[in-house]
Amino acid sequence: MDTHIWPITASVNQAGHLEIGGCDTLALAREHGTPLYLLDEATFRASCRAYREALGRHYPGAFAIHYASKSLLNTAVAQLVKSEGLSLDVVSGGELWVALRAGFAAERIHLHGNAKPRHELEQALAAGVGNIVVDTLDELRLLAELTAGRTGQPQPLLIRVAPGIAAHTHAHIQTGQADSKFGLPLVLLGEAAVILRGAPGLRLRGLHCHLGSQLFETDIYQRAVDVLLDAAAALRDQQGIVVDEISPGGGLGVPYTPDQQPPDLDAFVRTLSAAMAAGCAARGLPLPTLVIEPGRSIVARAGVALYEVVARKPLAGGPGRASAFVHVDGGMADNIRPALYEAVYTAALASRPTAPAEEQVHVAGRYCESGDVLLHDAHLPHAAPGDLLALATAGAYTLSMASNYNLVPRPALLLVGDGRAKIIQRRETYEDLARRDAGIEGENQ
Repeated sequence: MDTHIWPITASVNQAGHLEIGGCDTLALAREHGTPLYLLDEATFRASCRAYREALGRHYPGAFAIHYASKSLLNTAVAQLVKSEGLSLDVVSGGELWVALRAGFAAERIHLHGNAKPRHELEQALAAGVGNIVVDTLDELRLLAELTAGRTGQPQPLLIRVAPGIAAHTHAHIQTGQADSKFGLPLVLLGEAAVILRGAPGLRLRGLHCHLGSQLFETDIYQRAVDVLLDAAAALRDQQGIVVDEISPGGGLGVPYTPDQQPPDLDAFVRTLSAAMAAGCAARGLPLPTLVIEPGRSIVARAGVALYEVVARKPLAGGPGRASAFVHVDGGMADNIRPALYEAVYTAALASRPTAPAEEQVHVAGRYCESGDVLLHDAHLPHAAPGDLLALATAGAYTLSMASNYNLVPRPALLLVGDGRAKIIQRRETYEDLARRDAGIEGENQ
């Protein structure tokens, strides 16, 4: 098995089965059913600590690490993040509600989003979140209105800017280019400063950008730091505003296939820290708090998805072509990334994870879309109905984007570690689906 793809606890036990967190995956599937997602606690915690330790080694000033909740959030995940000393960024009222339910201090939460509804801004203000990350002038004007007459400390803000940097990643997960839907154009920062001068209930704490997701370059973050520090210097020189927080966002990539290598986290943090220190010195700026927002690079490797093979359909095959469809009992409703981003994954048969590949197949999901194919041209041992397929690196942007397409209940999620498994999100039931279904009076009994 390719150890950098699977959780750090992945092993083959005496029965020859794939084991995660000391738990036999076949036994877990028998007990809890499939599809089934596993979150390896040791891998998740190790990833949090790696970020914290790297920043502690290399950044000479204050720093904060905000786990990007959109990659995967529930109460247990928020509690893990809290116990590892990280903060959170959230992008909705629902994510904020879960974070507070988990006991997270509001001042350690940032609210993101490019189209925040009024009621969610009111929710964030009432909670006292640490920062609201402003995306548009209209949002800034609304916040000025909502905080008019506010007593006590002003609400801290970051302004997210569009840095005009196109990252090398799938177009659907680029977020830093000039025509992105995210971020305030840099030319509008002066207008934002005018609004802020008339809004005593608000305080600009810093500047933020985000370049995209699944990034492997480090120089692109240096460019982002330069853009943010140039903007900070312009605010100081032209508006008399000195910011004390800079965030180049997150987006560091992870390997999904054996040929991809993980980025060097230590080198990434060292490069980012050096760019901040040199950039501030060159512009005569005080060293600000550095905020980064990793999500995928914390949770992706910690996740494994388990599916039961339910059928095979032979194909004509031929040299370099798939010989069959292998149909599984999950798919795009629990993992839309292959359909949405053409994402690729690594899979193994959980009953014989080190067996050599015998065939080239497409692994197809159960949903009524031709695009519901989890793996194209996967090289696997012969997979028959009843076999258990394990998908590696499945922790990020899978369950967090899950749906009930075809009215299929969403899978359970187990936290595994030290030979124990705990349900942290139960499998949905048909009754769960019906709770929102009002029907016509007298017809839904």
